[in-house]
Amino acid sequence: MLQSMTGFGRAIQSFDSKSVTVELRSLNSKFTDVRLKIPQNYKEKEQEIKKIILEKAERGKVDVNIEIQAVTGAEQFSLNTPLFKKYVKEIKQLAKEEDIPLGEIIPAILRLPNVVMPGEEDLDEKEWAVVLSTVQEALDKFTAFRMQEGQVLQQDMTTRIQTIKANLEKIEPHEKQRIIKIKEKMMRSLEEFMGKKNVDKNRYEQEVLFYLEKIDINEEKVRLSQHCEYFLEQLGNDKTAKGRKLSFISQEIGREINTLGSKAYSSDIQRHVVNMKDELEKIKEQVANSV
Repeated sequence: MLQSMTGFGRAIQSFDSKSVTVELRSLNSKFTDVRLKIPQNYKEKEQEIKKIILEKAERGKVDVNIEIQAVTGAEQFSLNTPLFKKYVKEIKQLAKEEDIPLGEIIPAILRLPNVVMPGEEDLDEKEWAVVLSTVQEALDKFTAFRMQEGQVLQQDMTTRIQTIKANLEKIEPHEKQRIIKIKEKMMRSLEEFMGKKNVDKNRYEQEVLFYLEKIDINEEKVRLSQHCEYFLEQLGNDKTAKGRKLSFISQEIGREINTLGSKAYSSDIQRHVVNMKDELEKIKEQVANSV
């Protein structure tokens, strides 16, 4: 099943008088990037948490926020006294030099970063087990969200590939008419340039055959059809991480469509080529959001 790179998962569990909240959000990214926001006393567990996330996230920019709060609101805090004194001293000096009234500077200083910080506690192994359980629950919801979004992407891309194949089939009826028009145009050009009586019919036929070989589109049609089938095959397999492979296949599809357009020499065929390009661009947008 295809997964979207956009995901969200949130879980809350309780431990003693505390509430453990884990929230995961992910956005598009070519690489896997996990950014953690965790309590200070859990810093030693940072790599372990990242490893757990990476095993499930696979691809995308993932923001992980872990909060542990006392249910009663009786969290422990500590005042960074040296930093507080430094702010007071510098603000007073600046106020004196610029003749600015101090007003209530203490509440303002307390709101500055790192002046008031959560109190550090020793890591409790039982609490850590609850945190791990909450992370896993949030990850399960995160993965379910991604799979649900991925199913929508998969259905959309399947429809668009089928549309490309349908346009490819519509090209064939215009091919015979294209050749007739090319022959007539070449003959008119020769007659205008050399005169009707001076045209060598045998040489003309040779040149026409040589030219038609150069603009033959059968190989491109076959390859494009094969690429579309391969895209659908990869889209429907059981692997989860297939966004990169689908991206590579879509690039190959684009090359064949472009070559068809450059060899078309037919407004009717060009219309189908434009339709295929439009569908492919939308497929590429969806692939860019796939794991």
